[in-house]
Amino acid sequence: MSHRIGSHTKTSGGLAKAALPYVDAAGSETLQVYVSNSRGWALPAGDPKQDTLFRDGIGERDLPAYIHASLLVNLGSPTELTVERSVATLEHALLRGKAIGATAVVYHAGSSVDESHAGKALHQLREALLPLLDRASAEGLPRLLVEPSAGGGRSLASKVQDLEPYLAAVENHPWMGVCFDTCHAWAAGHDLATPGGMTATLDALLAAVGPDRLQLIHANDSKDECGSTRDRHETIGAGRIGSAPFAELFAHPATAGVPIIVETPTVEHEGHAADIALLKGLREAR
Repeated sequence: MSHRIGSHTKTSGGLAKAALPYVDAAGSETLQVYVSNSRGWALPAGDPKQDTLFRDGIGERDLPAYIHASLLVNLGSPTELTVERSVATLEHALLRGKAIGATAVVYHAGSSVDESHAGKALHQLREALLPLLDRASAEGLPRLLVEPSAGGGRSLASKVQDLEPYLAAVENHPWMGVCFDTCHAWAAGHDLATPGGMTATLDALLAAVGPDRLQLIHANDSKDECGSTRDRHETIGAGRIGSAPFAELFAHPATAGVPIIVETPTVEHEGHAADIALLKGLREAR
């Protein structure tokens, strides 16, 4: 299926028990979940029964599943404990990913935080990630997908061009892919709303990382202006980006076959269902 569309999906109350009814109600063709607290370091073991039900459930529905690692992960941090916890969190997510049948684990690119640490951050990234990527490849664990940030705070990658040195730092490892977030790109200064802006940004992404690195897209509108460095998602079409750039996204050859996850604000599945339906309409109209 071209451009499977789904959403970040709740898991509170049990992975399969919560997520599977959610994806059914939202009309999802793919999904993303947390397997640990999004803003904590605790690494829960998971419930083997729920894992099996989830794995079987996404298999029956033919739904590719993705894990989003904790938002605290920062492999560029000058604080050694933060880096250690970040590696442990990614390792946990990869192992949980294999247990639940996930395709890949998404994590944020991170930041050097301090100017004095900027020169060391990419070397540190290499030392932290290469062993993990080698292990994931050897053991058939999910792939790792780096997601550029919204900018600010000495980010290691916010503009799509920043991905070229980022990937070079890990020797362009074959187990490393990219997740492109439209709200992050907009916040980082890519003007997606101008006609041709989404196309130009995806062209630049392709030039930076090469073919087949783009493996997931987060489709989000933004509450803030272009270049704000603020990561505040909005319902698609209701924010500063608007819906038209997403039609460009579907038309770009770099996105062919790449799943799309909606992370827009919603109280329950209804909001995500509306965004998914809107994107499906753009997909069919292209």
